[in-house]
Amino acid sequence: MRRLRSGWSALADRVDEATPAHRDRSVDALRAFAILGVVLGHWLVTALTAADGGLHGTSPLAAMPWLAPVSWVFQTLAVFFLVGGHVAAQSHASARARGIPYGSWVRQRLGRLFRPVAALLTLWAVVAGGLLLGGAEWDTVRTLLQLVWSPLWFLLVFAALTAATPLVARLHPLWPLAVVAGVDLWRFGLDGPQWTGWVNVAAGWLVPYTLGAAWSRGAFTRRRPALFLLGGGAAATAALVVWGGYPASMVGVPGAAISNLNPPTLAAATFGLAQCGLALLLREPLARAMGRPRTWAKVALLNLSAMTVFLWHQTAMMSVTALGLLFSTDLPGLHTAPASPGWIAARLLWLPVFAAALAICWAAFRVHEQPRSARTPRGGPTVPPPRAPRSRPARLEEAGHA
Repeated sequence: MRRLRSGWSALADRVDEATPAHRDRSVDALRAFAILGVVLGHWLVTALTAADGGLHGTSPLAAMPWLAPVSWVFQTLAVFFLVGGHVAAQSHASARARGIPYGSWVRQRLGRLFRPVAALLTLWAVVAGGLLLGGAEWDTVRTLLQLVWSPLWFLLVFAALTAATPLVARLHPLWPLAVVAGVDLWRFGLDGPQWTGWVNVAAGWLVPYTLGAAWSRGAFTRRRPALFLLGGGAAATAALVVWGGYPASMVGVPGAAISNLNPPTLAAATFGLAQCGLALLLREPLARAMGRPRTWAKVALLNLSAMTVFLWHQTAMMSVTALGLLFSTDLPGLHTAPASPGWIAARLLWLPVFAAALAICWAAFRVHEQPRSARTPRGGPTVPPPRAPRSRPARLEEAGHA
């Protein structure tokens, strides 16, 4: 154990020393917290129950609506879009200054987003085909595929906004916020067609994305604007929930008439403003925390595999659930209906098991997140092998900021 600790300390020191001095480590910390929030949120509010010979998706939020505050903590997508807008705007400005064409810039930025997706889709195409051929019910296969595909909508929206960075980087966040408000007024207040809500898939996430772009231009050098976002966003969200009829949960709840997330509503947008304000206020404490080598090394290494963790966390949970069926069809917190506080206590005990399964997925598939030039083919390296672990922060400059 002492040797393990000594080895980790040495690795952390090397990662710290090799990190460029100009790097804003608080940005990486916010991204890491956003990813972990999504992962833990899904593991806590998504349940697969075994009934009628198959698996069916449900949520503890449906039976226990008083758990809605859990979604306030773990629905962190606005922070991810905030960081994404900040980094993309900075990167594009730097590319323009260096004369890098837009096409080269956008290919580099989107490459890391989509390289890991191919492995996920390939594996699940094989798994789904095998389940159907083995006699599994279509409803079970569809439930599993929906959980696998649910993170992909986020990547498509994020990729579209990244590609549009030159057009939207200087857009004031009030404009997309006004679009979200107008769409909600049309479909909820004036009985307009519900399909118009999907306009908010772009407009809703454009709000934190443009806030991030404004951050890159120095809009939040003082604390007052961030405090205004936090206070104003929280007050507006509370008013919309209490008097506007919006759900208290910031994620979708099975059977609910309205979802704040699919598509995003005005309540989700104002809640995102509050989250962004809090994130911006936490920059300085996070920067101080990231000055500690051991803390920074954990965040840096997570950022190297952020997309792998994001894409495979649902697969990890489903794998544990499926393997559990080999022992019992009613393991508490895993197969049982999420309808009591006892289920919550049992689910918390399963989180380390989910994390272990995710670690296996990470070890197997993280290679797909690395640039091709960083891999070693069977025939031998085509480029000089990077020094380890000093090469990791260098890769982080490209990988973590994609």
